[in-house]
Amino acid sequence: MAVNDESLLLLSTRYASVRRATEALIVPLTAEDCQVQSFPDASPAKWHLAHVTWFFETFILERFESAFKPFDERFRVLFNSYYQGVGEQFARPRRGLLTHPALAEVLRYRAQVDARMQALLAGPARADLAALVELGLHHEQQHQELLLTDILHALSCSPGHPAYAPRGPAEAAPPQALRWFGFAEGLIPIGHETSLDGAFCFDNETPRHPVWLGAFEMASRPVSCGEYIAFIDDGGYRRPELWLAMGWDWVRSSDAGEARTAPLYWQHIDDRWHQHTLQGTLEIGASSPVCQLSYFEADAYARWAGARLPTEAEWEHAARSLRSPEAARSGGNFADRRALRALAQPQPADEPVQMFGDVWEWTQSSYSPYPGYRPAPGAVGEYNGKFMCNQVVLRGGSCATPAGHVRASYRNFFPPSAQWQFSGLRLARAA
Repeated sequence: MAVNDESLLLLSTRYASVRRATEALIVPLTAEDCQVQSFPDASPAKWHLAHVTWFFETFILERFESAFKPFDERFRVLFNSYYQGVGEQFARPRRGLLTHPALAEVLRYRAQVDARMQALLAGPARADLAALVELGLHHEQQHQELLLTDILHALSCSPGHPAYAPRGPAEAAPPQALRWFGFAEGLIPIGHETSLDGAFCFDNETPRHPVWLGAFEMASRPVSCGEYIAFIDDGGYRRPELWLAMGWDWVRSSDAGEARTAPLYWQHIDDRWHQHTLQGTLEIGASSPVCQLSYFEADAYARWAGARLPTEAEWEHAARSLRSPEAARSGGNFADRRALRALAQPQPADEPVQMFGDVWEWTQSSYSPYPGYRPAPGAVGEYNGKFMCNQVVLRGGSCATPAGHVRASYRNFFPPSAQWQFSGLRLARAA
C-alpha cells in the first residue's frame, strides 16, 4: 500500500475515531456490567477494551517504538486471546474472574497506548506500520460488535432483563414483499477486489479466484420474524425431518436440559412472542428480520420453506450484482448509523434489495481456505487461518456492525451452534 505523510495523518484521525467509538459503547454500562462473563464463548466488556489495546501494544508498539516498554508486563498473558506465537494466554472461560486490573486501569492502559500510537503515527511514513494499524482498527471494529453481542447475552441472564440502551423508535413499515432474483450459470470471480471492495481486506478474503455457479435464485431480503413464527407454529422444532442430525441433537439438548423451541432470547408473554434486545424485552415485530439463529435453525427453516441456504459464492455474486459497491457501503442498518437509543435492533427492509446490515446471513458453506490462500506471516497470521475447521461462513454484516466495516467479500464465521450473534438467513433455491 502506498503511504505518505497525508495518508498517515488520515490514518491517525481514523485511529482516534475508532478508539473513541469503542469507549462510547461502555457509556451505558456500570463497572459491574463490564466485568461479567455470562458463558465461556463470550468475554467481559472490560476484556474487549483491554485486548484490542493489547493488539496495538504487542504487534505495533513493540515492533516500531524505540525504547519500547510495556504498560504492564502481566497484560501480555492476560489479554492475549489465541496468539500462540506471542506466548501464553489466560484461559478464555475464566476471563470474568479478572477483577484486576480494574476498569479504571484498563482505561488508563488505553489512554497511554493511544498517546504512544499517535506519536508513532506522527513519525516517518512506513507502509508496514500503516498496514498493521489498519488491521488493528478493523480488528477493533470486530470487537465492538462482539462487545455488544456479549453484553446483550449477559444482560439477558440478569433478573429483570435490563436494557443496554433506551428503547428506540417503533417498527415503522411493513416488510418489502419477498421477491426472487435469478442468476444464470457461469464462471464467477469471487474474493476481494480493491476497485470493488476498498483497499483493506482480511487475508481470508484472498486470493480472488473463479467459481462455477449453477443457475440459482436469491431472495430479496432476509427471513422475517413473522415468517419464522409460522415455522414454529407448524411444529418446526418438533419435526426431525427438517433438521441435520447434529442440529436435531442440538435441538433436543440445551444448557437448561430442555429441548429448544424458539430462537435465543425469545419468550411467550401474554400469548405473544417477545425477545430480549439491547433495548430491553420487546414484543417481536413480525416484519423485522429474525436474528439470534444458529446455523442449524437457519438450515431447518430453509428446508421447511422449500428452499435452501445460499453458498457464500452465490451470496457474494448476488450482492455484487444487486447492489453497487457505493450503495453497499452507504446503505444498510448498521450500529453507528443511528442514535445510541436505537442501536442494534434489526429493522424492516426499506430498500428494494436489502443485502447489508441488520443480520449476518448464514450460508451453507464451510469456512475453508480459498485456492492459493496464504495466511499473513508471523503471529498475525493466526488471525483467520487457524480457525478453518468446523466453522460456517456468514455474510453481510448486522445492526451491531460498524458502518464501513463490511464489504461483499467479507467472510464472517462461527460454529454452527452459535446463536448469540445477530445472525439470520436469506433463502436461495435452484433456478
